[in-house]
Amino acid sequence: MAKLGFHLLCILFTFSFSTVHPRTISPATTVSTSELDVSDSIQKSLNVLSFSPQPLQSQMLTSSELSSSSSSSSSILSLQLHSRVAVHKSSHKSYESITSARLARDSARVESLQTRLDLAVNGVKNSDLKPVDTELSVENLEVPVVSGTSQGSGEYFCRVGIGHPASQAYMVLDTGSDVNWLQCAPCADCYQQADPIFEPASSSSYSPLTCEAHQCKSLDVSECRNGTCLYEVSYGDGSYTVGDFVTETLTLQGSTTVENIAIGCGHNNEGLFVGAAGLIGLGGGRLSFPSQINATSYSYCLVDRDSDSASTLEFNSPIPHDAITAPLLRNSKLDTFYYIGLTGISVAGQLLNIPSSTFKLTNDGNSGVIVDSGTAITRLQTEAYNVLRDAFTKGTKELPAATGVALFDTCYDLSKRKSVQVPTVSFHFTNGKKLDLPAKNYLIPVDSSGTFCFAFAPTSSSLSIIGNVQQQGTRVIMILKTRSLDSPLINAETGILFSFFDFYCFSLCVFLLKLLEVCIRV
Repeated sequence: MAKLGFHLLCILFTFSFSTVHPRTISPATTVSTSELDVSDSIQKSLNVLSFSPQPLQSQMLTSSELSSSSSSSSSILSLQLHSRVAVHKSSHKSYESITSARLARDSARVESLQTRLDLAVNGVKNSDLKPVDTELSVENLEVPVVSGTSQGSGEYFCRVGIGHPASQAYMVLDTGSDVNWLQCAPCADCYQQADPIFEPASSSSYSPLTCEAHQCKSLDVSECRNGTCLYEVSYGDGSYTVGDFVTETLTLQGSTTVENIAIGCGHNNEGLFVGAAGLIGLGGGRLSFPSQINATSYSYCLVDRDSDSASTLEFNSPIPHDAITAPLLRNSKLDTFYYIGLTGISVAGQLLNIPSSTFKLTNDGNSGVIVDSGTAITRLQTEAYNVLRDAFTKGTKELPAATGVALFDTCYDLSKRKSVQVPTVSFHFTNGKKLDLPAKNYLIPVDSSGTFCFAFAPTSSSLSIIGNVQQQGTRVIMILKTRSLDSPLINAETGILFSFFDFYCFSLCVFLLKLLEVCIRV
């Protein structure tokens, strides 16, 4: 039996761990150019300044509603997914200012991920970073939790019910984290969020974990206080969240409940994602939400960050067949991240002269390419980025150049254009499949005046990251459990799946929009 897993985007893209040799695949049609709707992109950048947050659903669910549906590893579970602009009213006066803030958050996110990997590869544990004489306790900690800059762009939120009866809250979605947590009363230090702070005393399902519980022992950093478990999650910039590690009941879309989910109840938190109550970890570790509910798969599709539309995050949903696939790899040094088997990149149908070793995950845990929902802009090793950029600019000589913006060094003045044709950028995977990106996923507006930039960036790190701008409109499906090769849900040749659908992201049936779907099989 081969172990298969999925990462599905709305183009369908799938990653899988597989020892099965794929069937012979006829050459894919070469797409040399893609059209960018300039007018539509500029209009969205103007609209985003006037968005108002969606009304909060603060109602408590009754006992009968909570008991009407329960979860299992085989049932389909769903959560609504919202973009940041749909949840939090922007205080920015211009789209240029919004872009600047996003890129600043993004740079800190990337640094955080790179630091985590460097520490793991060098065998440095989070507990090693704390002074030996510092006692982990809620009362003594003054350094606040997870800043918005460290824990990613915080562009995508899920609506989750916490406790029994359920108190609704917005939680940030993060494929680069394992531990779930939220702010809890009493607060020694809490940041502002859209919903009321969670009150443990109001929930009959709230249950502190003992220090001997396997969930407590699975934490990187934990301590005991009066026999109960304290947790700490540290991030790359030194920020962290600290509090009680407990189990709670979570309510998903459609009143479906999942019980006994290990979650951090943070009493010292500051700065995080404005509006969010905490974080849902979708990483590959034992404490992540998919692992705890024993999900066979999960999928997400990211709506345009400048849209107030919603989509879904789904668990155990059927896997489409018509998906582009790629291998999903695991790093023995760090099980949180999802690595893909990338061999190359093409521009206008021409494979670039980038050594495949540039993207290879090495035996010591270095290098490789991960898919991350919290990083916005795809990062490539500097040498690879330079080759990609030069090939793209060669195919856009007729477009008027503009001054670079922040981390973008390749920008254009499209203020006098309604649409443009640009070279298609494609990812090539180790199983011979390729994913063609739509133009709006790599040529993006940075202001409302018509300045567009090439949305890739160089990094001096050996780690490459496929960010959420490149994932927008693509459903990413992760297959997390072993399935029989004759399963009607999957093909032995799939890994990560990419496939285009007429549904807009997370929910295949809800919020109709045109999107791509990407599936990852592991």
